[in-house]
Amino acid sequence: MAGKAAKTQAKAVGEYQYPWQEKLKKYKDELSKGVWGYWHLGAWKPMGISARHRARLRKEVLLAGQDWPYDPERKEMRTKRKGHKCDRIAAEKRAHTAELMKKMPQMLADYRKRRWEKKMHDEDAAAKKT
Repeated sequence: MAGKAAKTQAKAVGEYQYPWQEKLKKYKDELSKGVWGYWHLGAWKPMGISARHRARLRKEVLLAGQDWPYDPERKEMRTKRKGHKCDRIAAEKRAHTAELMKKMPQMLADYRKRRWEKKMHDEDAAAKKT
């Protein structure tokens, strides 16, 4: 007899698989108002369902393969990097200096050419004066 009662009880539990659907209907209005609570007529109202029970209900719904539309929209990821600003600036300066050092031979050659042209121009101007 004990086995028969266990089968009947198991069958009853098996038929009643989705208690989360009833909870979802019951707390639908509460869940749509926010995660922690909401402002109502200038007063803060806490949720009618605790955060622990809300999380459990959300988990049950997601495990059943249903959609959970009550989560708040996620904010954009922060772009500000952690660390000391001076370290970042120093690293950028080192990278910029390395790039300039690659260009340095050409820069020196251009500088020498400009100086030489200026010297020739000055000599020509001095020769024309006399």
